[in-house]
Amino acid sequence: MDDTIRTHVAVIGAGIVGACSALALVRAGYQVTLIEPGEPGGTQAASYGNGAFLSPASIIPMSVPGIWKKVPGYLTDPNGPLTIRWRYLARLAPWLFRFLSSGHSLAKVRRTASILWSLVSDSPDLHAALAASCGRAEIVRRDGLLYAYPDRAAFEQEALSWSLRRENGLAWREIGASELREIEPALSPAYSFGILVESGANCTDPGAYVAAVVAQAVAEGAEFVQAAVDGFELRDGKLVGVRTRGAVISCDRAVIAAGIRSKALAQSLGDAIPLESERGYHVAIEAPGFELRRPVMPSDGKMANVMRPEACAHRARWNLPPSMPSPIGAVPKSFSHICTAPIPRLRIRPRPPVGSAIGRPRRMACRSSARQHAAPRSFMHSGMVTSAFRPRRRRRNSSGA
Repeated sequence: MDDTIRTHVAVIGAGIVGACSALALVRAGYQVTLIEPGEPGGTQAASYGNGAFLSPASIIPMSVPGIWKKVPGYLTDPNGPLTIRWRYLARLAPWLFRFLSSGHSLAKVRRTASILWSLVSDSPDLHAALAASCGRAEIVRRDGLLYAYPDRAAFEQEALSWSLRRENGLAWREIGASELREIEPALSPAYSFGILVESGANCTDPGAYVAAVVAQAVAEGAEFVQAAVDGFELRDGKLVGVRTRGAVISCDRAVIAAGIRSKALAQSLGDAIPLESERGYHVAIEAPGFELRRPVMPSDGKMANVMRPEACAHRARWNLPPSMPSPIGAVPKSFSHICTAPIPRLRIRPRPPVGSAIGRPRRMACRSSARQHAAPRSFMHSGMVTSAFRPRRRRRNSSGA
């Protein structure tokens, strides 16, 4: 593009989305300033303790027909996957309504799955290429992803999810009990059936991966500014800068990739994005006494077991103190050798009511969707900021988006 040299883009947030956006923009010829208050990939980041599945199978939305029937059981189970602070329920109600509505029919779920497939189907290839271009090819492993079930009957209870995956083109291999023991000796004998998605991959150190992408973006010409963005400078309805504490960084466009803080930033521009926070706990097992040959997702826990499994999540304001619903008890007994004390860590991730689409802002078009510039397409539990907007073809307008 002839005008890219004259276009200055501020990327707000240096998680995996912001990091990839910054690098892709630099490589497209834009002047880029990447702004992040903390250390990219540091221990404070959502990606740091992540299971980091790079999964073409991650196309099934959380909201599916009949899920509302399970919510009471989730809330009354101290080790369940969902906890809600009751005093926050009134504020959360609009989000919950949109969440349940987004999956109330099979047609909606099928549409969402199709859109997500277009985003994640080639994510292992894209991430492998990106990691290699940053000098960290070893950080993305291509050993496949294993989904473990107690038996075939348990697998068949998820027939809808796997049929939607097959409809969209995902291939997998069914594995019986004896082969399961051969390929993953550490797996508990309680699991006798598995699905191996051989096209899947995982990132062995997501924090280091994010840091490497940021470092590569800086090496190729991006500027990194360690600061927190608290607003925007507009002139005649157009973006001219982003405000940090004590300074204004001039720019022509901006990418908002600030996790849960994206909600307030977007709202200051007139966009009411239905985004709520999800607290994800990961549990670190010190010296577990076994080795996983590939990532494992047990059906009774639905969490990545990659030596730093995540336990459970609950909904509340992101800046409230932790209220842990027993993350230790929520870890499934997936491996017969887990016996040392887990160490819970708290991470905050944003969650839209619909994970199916990412679109342009409806009012102030002075910021770009983070996804439009991101090279890799999937990073499970990455903190990716999405919205419930319908996808549209990218168009230019007078405000410069």
